Amino acid sequence: MGSEKQGFIWLSGLLFLNIFVLSTADVHYYEFSLQESPFTKLCSTKIILALNGSFPGPEIRVRRGDTVSVHVHNQANYAVSLDWEGVEDTIEGSNNTIQPGRNFTYNIELGDEIGTLRWHATSAWAAATVHGAFVILPVANEDYPFPAPTSDQTIILGEWFREELTEANQTIAPGSADAYTINGHPGETYGCSNDTTFEMQVDYQGLYLVRVINAVANETMLFDIEKHRLTIVGQNGTYTNRSFTSSLTLAPGQVIDVLLCPNQNVGRYYITARSSSGRHITNGILRYTTTTTSF
Repeated sequence: MGSEKQGFIWLSGLLFLNIFVLSTADVHYYEFSLQESPFTKLCSTKIILALNGSFPGPEIRVRRGDTVSVHVHNQANYAVSLDWEGVEDTIEGSNNTIQPGRNFTYNIELGDEIGTLRWHATSAWAAATVHGAFVILPVANEDYPFPAPTSDQTIILGEWFREELTEANQTIAPGSADAYTINGHPGETYGCSNDTTFEMQVDYQGLYLVRVINAVANETMLFDIEKHRLTIVGQNGTYTNRSFTSSLTLAPGQVIDVLLCPNQNVGRYYITARSSSGRHITNGILRYTTTTTSF
């Protein structure tokens, strides 16, 4: 009898939570415009497919249980479709290819997904530049199952090719990229003085939820922040048991959410991303904006 009562209480609580999520859910509307845009990296300019003129593409940021409507205008010369990786429910029309000059609307109803997912073009050559983060926050007034962060930062590990990728590049061979990027920045390791470097500014003893996405095709990526420990709290749109590490290993397409507590001497520290094959390495900067406190 006792176990039956406990089961009833658990089911009642779960039902209440689901009703609460549904009652607080919102609908979010996004407009994506796919165009062929010039970008300069590694001291040369080429044309890439880009959404809303950005590389990586725009971030979607909603709350658990929300509905997302993404209207895509294909103003490029190539047919594309988008994949909403990690969304549990089937998205009607998600297999449709959007022809040049046509539009399509993806309607996404979120369920229990929480944390960070990613979206990307379905074909490998287009996904090299057409991808972005899908951030799903807790419902308003819902607690995190870990210490609440004071801020968050999305970090997308990408790749860059000097040649222009087209439909002829149906596959991307491992290690064929000319550079890796952090949020679209190649960093200072490739010998081009015009290249930009990603910088994340932090406060001493703040608490940051860092969302790390491996958007590199067919390459396992290694990620670390110099002299800083990371606490893993989520992967691929779900919370996980907390674990501690000094570096991350991300398979292609993998997403890992970590907590970062900056507790070193004020200064600059390297954020490093490299492939497991060791072919290339790129870096960013973690910069402290406040000094340590003496007692």
